[in-house]
Amino acid sequence: MNDNMQKKEKKETPQSLKGMYDILDDQYYIYQGLFEKAQEVALYYGFKPIETPVLEREEVFLSALGEGTDVVDKEMYSFRSKGGERLSLRPEYTASVMRAYLEHGMQTLPQPVMLYSYGPVFRHENPQKGRLRQFRQFNLEILGTTKSIADALVIRTLTTILEEYGFKDLIVDINSMGDKETRPLFIKELTNYYKKHLETLCKDCHERIKTNPLRLLDCKQPGCQPFKENAPSSLSFLSNDARSHFKEVLQYLEEMGIQYRINNSLVRGLDYYSRTVFEVIKIDTDENGKEKEITITGGGRYDYLSKMMGSKKDIPSVGTGLGMERIMMFPECKKLLPRIIKQPKVYFIQLGFEAKLKSLCIMETLRKNKIPVYQTLSKDSLSAQLAQAEKMEIPYCIIFGQKEAMDNTVIVRNMSIHSQDTVKIDALSDYIKHLK
Repeated sequence: MNDNMQKKEKKETPQSLKGMYDILDDQYYIYQGLFEKAQEVALYYGFKPIETPVLEREEVFLSALGEGTDVVDKEMYSFRSKGGERLSLRPEYTASVMRAYLEHGMQTLPQPVMLYSYGPVFRHENPQKGRLRQFRQFNLEILGTTKSIADALVIRTLTTILEEYGFKDLIVDINSMGDKETRPLFIKELTNYYKKHLETLCKDCHERIKTNPLRLLDCKQPGCQPFKENAPSSLSFLSNDARSHFKEVLQYLEEMGIQYRINNSLVRGLDYYSRTVFEVIKIDTDENGKEKEITITGGGRYDYLSKMMGSKKDIPSVGTGLGMERIMMFPECKKLLPRIIKQPKVYFIQLGFEAKLKSLCIMETLRKNKIPVYQTLSKDSLSAQLAQAEKMEIPYCIIFGQKEAMDNTVIVRNMSIHSQDTVKIDALSDYIKHLK
């Protein structure tokens, strides 16, 4: 057999796709614990669950997110199905939730409808710390109200979740982008301003000025930063109604003691945002002790999204999303364990075939009595299993060998004082429940 044939026959071990990875063991439980905490807070404030499909028709996101956004232009995973439909993997939740709201006639329910969702989201971007091509997001949406208290409630729920995760001293950057009557005037003024600086704008901003001028204020390129300071402010173009709405949101934040800053250049990157937009900021220090600001997440109001998606009427709404991978990169983020994980106080040691034969029945009895147990069924050595129990700092061991199997007893050893008792199997659950 020649070398070329050998190379063809040799297969490489499969690897996960770039920007996507497996979640194993303890890390899986951390994700679950963070979700449970977010869910607990959301339920308290009145949100109810919704789960939308990972796959949607491409049009759901194209109509909602708009041209000139990075998500649509560069990051969506889209393809044609065998039936010829154009489909996309979910790049964000809001458009999917609005589609579900419209499809299921939720307009007929008492308004507003408050929903939370959690699951994987897909964006074909350059993988880096805190940014992956498949990531998990927790979402909050309030649909069907123009009331400013809805904006405040989304921000309150979001900051409460972050505080429960361990974050402190958060700041909310906030702005208003106005409504459909005044926003075109602001966009026209903003476009004219940036046209005066075309020669020094980055390549992406040359495209943004044609397709999505608001995203000029969202540019992160260093060369484009100086123009933000003198750019027109959306607050100067607000209608009386939009101005009153924004003022009320700020009053709610002040009343709740949520620290905020008005940020005139904050616009968020998607077409559907209107009126309130916000980002949650964490103040950190670099290696030289200099303060730096890190954006954790953001959100805002999207009163006109429903019409962009084909509805005959506007469904005023507000929402936010929280990327779990980004949250977990911060050192203050707690490693919360889910309720399903209970630290066992008993290590079950089985010695020999006769003991192992009966051990699963004993474990089932303990499970029904809600007694968590750790075991390694494949090990046969007493010393190895005792060493493992000591390493895990489990206070008690059940030792079940061939003699105990014949006598229908077990030995319960106290690992701290090395004392032990012989206990009948049918009395074992009660005995363990009374151990301190």
